[in-house]
Amino acid sequence: MRLGANHSVIARRLVQTRLALGYKTQRALTDQIGIWSHLYNPFERGSRRISLGVALLIYERFGVSLDWIYCGDAAGLPAALCAQDTQTEKEAARDVLKKMAALEQALDVPAIVARLTGPSADRDRVAARAKELMDKELLALADDIATHPEIGFEEKRSTSKLTDYLRQHNFSIEAGSAGLATAFVAKFRQNNGAPTLGVIVEYDALRGTKGAFHGDQHSAQGPVGLAAAIAMSEYLARTKTPGSVIVYGTPGEEMMPPNAKTVMHEARVFDGADIIVRSHSSIQTSRPAHGFGSCCLNIIGAKYTFSGAPTHQMTPWNGRNALQAVIQFFGNVDAVRMSIRPEARIQGVILEGGAAPNVVPDRTVADFYIRYPDEVYLQQVVEFVDNAAKAAALATGTKVKIDHYGKDLDGIGLATLAEVGFQYMKNFGATGVNPDPAKPQGYEETGSVSRDIPGIGLSAQSSTFSNHTYEMDADNLKEVGHKGFTVDAQAMAAVLFDFATRADYRAAVKKEFDGIKALFGEYQTALKKVYTAPTVPDPR
Repeated sequence: MRLGANHSVIARRLVQTRLALGYKTQRALTDQIGIWSHLYNPFERGSRRISLGVALLIYERFGVSLDWIYCGDAAGLPAALCAQDTQTEKEAARDVLKKMAALEQALDVPAIVARLTGPSADRDRVAARAKELMDKELLALADDIATHPEIGFEEKRSTSKLTDYLRQHNFSIEAGSAGLATAFVAKFRQNNGAPTLGVIVEYDALRGTKGAFHGDQHSAQGPVGLAAAIAMSEYLARTKTPGSVIVYGTPGEEMMPPNAKTVMHEARVFDGADIIVRSHSSIQTSRPAHGFGSCCLNIIGAKYTFSGAPTHQMTPWNGRNALQAVIQFFGNVDAVRMSIRPEARIQGVILEGGAAPNVVPDRTVADFYIRYPDEVYLQQVVEFVDNAAKAAALATGTKVKIDHYGKDLDGIGLATLAEVGFQYMKNFGATGVNPDPAKPQGYEETGSVSRDIPGIGLSAQSSTFSNHTYEMDADNLKEVGHKGFTVDAQAMAAVLFDFATRADYRAAVKKEFDGIKALFGEYQTALKKVYTAPTVPDPR
């Protein structure tokens, strides 16, 4: 273990740790580890380095390792630091996190990183080939897709460009995967058994008031993935190394319904993949911590369609007003918020509100994203919202149809992949490096694939502006974008190389994935025990 961080860096890490563990004051924390708060205070102020004895007390009580406290290594980061957003979650996860810390300690991820990212001529040639493809052809393709944006499930031109390029490099194409017109699966024609290396690519643009635009830089995800996939496929064929390369074209990441990756997963499109890699835009070079979580809370997408009966607005009693029903629905949701845990986010818009002011509307539609930090209590929140819709229909004499059309849930993230990928991004010259891990999350937005197949999402800095902005779109064509995309392609190729050529690495990834997946199940079971709904008696 290195002890090189300065006092102020360690101090910020201590404050972050204490707050994430749910202790608002230093006294609350020190009571738990059995020391006086005035002795601990200088450590958080940065005037003194935390002593080894106190750091060990924190480790023994909370499972926060010395690697995290002194070095910021993700392998020692407790998942509760970022993954659990509420005190209830933290309590439910406490024993799970201790087991996870023991798993990570047994894996010794820093040693894996050092071993894999050291000198390797073969790996460097594969990464260099990915860079060559980006420089000569694929950055131009990324620019082309960026300047011809297509929204989700309408990406016909983009998929045509990507699949044509894959065909030129000896890949066969299966279009319309899982019944999605702009999804595809591309398989290298000289595939040679296991391990199967999967690459997810995206290409959909955002919907904006000025039209479609690539403010999340999905325009480059396809070219990045293609560079890595082609570089690895060429290496496997040239050296006759066992392994297969498959590229998965996944449309509509920014839209649901449908959840394209979930639909494809349920159709068994990803079956057989031993690893899946993906890239995504970022304002900094970062990686997630190991564990389970999601970027934007767990989400259920729900559509509420109210049906009424039309009549003249001068005689509304002769009809049933679906607009009044949907307005009442929004009022009911606001009224019930006080009975829902405050971390919930319930966000809705009216998609249809009637056709003419002189006709009582007989059809209205509302679209909601219902969010909560974990999927267990999320079900209670969804029930509240559904009941609010049913009550509105009952009160207005209308009817409501409820469609839970999609979900994005916690996924699994692995330090064995994330830390190796992070080191490669730094080695290849990534800018804007954040040394501390971000919140644990899966490598794709739905959580469905990352719960079943190990993988990694690589994020080198590719913009200086936040996601979903016109400024990030402009950075697609600038040096900051091109630099980040190229680094992603090189790091992706390097990770795939290591996974394909090192059986010991594959075993370590599998051990971590299986361990965290089992612990995720324990965590959900613990949450179900604490999220009990009150018993409401019948009126007397």
